[in-house]
Amino acid sequence: MKTRRDFIKSAGALAAGLSLYPEWAGADLVRGKSRPFGIQLYTLRDELPGKARELLQQLAKQGYSYIESYEGPEGIYWNHSPKAFKEYLDNLGLQMVSSHCDVQKNFEKKAADAASIGIKYLICPWVGPQASLDAFKQIAQEFNRLGAICKKNGIRFAYHNHDYSFKLVEGQLPQSVLMKETDPELVDFELDIYWTSYAGQDPAQWFANHPNRFKLCHVKDKSRAPYPKEGYQSVDLGSGSIDFKRILPKAVDLGLQYLFVEQEFYPNGSQLEAAEAGANYMKRLRFS
Repeated sequence: MKTRRDFIKSAGALAAGLSLYPEWAGADLVRGKSRPFGIQLYTLRDELPGKARELLQQLAKQGYSYIESYEGPEGIYWNHSPKAFKEYLDNLGLQMVSSHCDVQKNFEKKAADAASIGIKYLICPWVGPQASLDAFKQIAQEFNRLGAICKKNGIRFAYHNHDYSFKLVEGQLPQSVLMKETDPELVDFELDIYWTSYAGQDPAQWFANHPNRFKLCHVKDKSRAPYPKEGYQSVDLGSGSIDFKRILPKAVDLGLQYLFVEQEFYPNGSQLEAAEAGANYMKRLRFS
């Protein structure tokens, strides 16, 4: 199974919802309201090539409001021009909020294309472990440069973490260095809740300590026990160990705007079924 690392390196709604959820969910439903949510298309990475239009239809039916793309084998826009892709999404009632991309290739064109169809963010998904803090400081300066390109085009730049940025280097966490050394006017962050938890950190604390820096997140659950030889895995939302009810409502109050379901391991079914499980969980999640 290919991992993200492998890839990068090479008003009626509430009434309808009540009929779908068991009685135990009723108390949550009356205490707050749901929030629009999206999906990182990497969740469907094995099924998307050649079938993007069909699968996007399914995602819209599942209840997703927006998507985050990535630079896959058929490009950010899945064998469409940016304009044609936006038109197709508009017809489905979906919005493309952001995309992960290779920030080292044609970034100025990518920023201009994204801006032309109203995408809000281009995101660096990976820089990899580094041997020194100075290396991460240099990366932070590169992020500022990329952020300036995005700002010139009227969009935003962000960085998405894995676990390596939460492992000490020279006594400090690279994630803290990246946040300190980047200009908040130019660079935002996308907190991957799974990878943050995987590294032994409390995602809620990172949201609390850095208000308005994490504008996006990946809502990705972590298995309750390690799988043999593979460590903890990302599993269907609600079946794992991460307490999203504790984390996400407060994070929204602290500036989090976009919540993307993502999954990388599928113990209970297909990738499309995982997307459906994620949508069903997000429909039940209450915000104040």
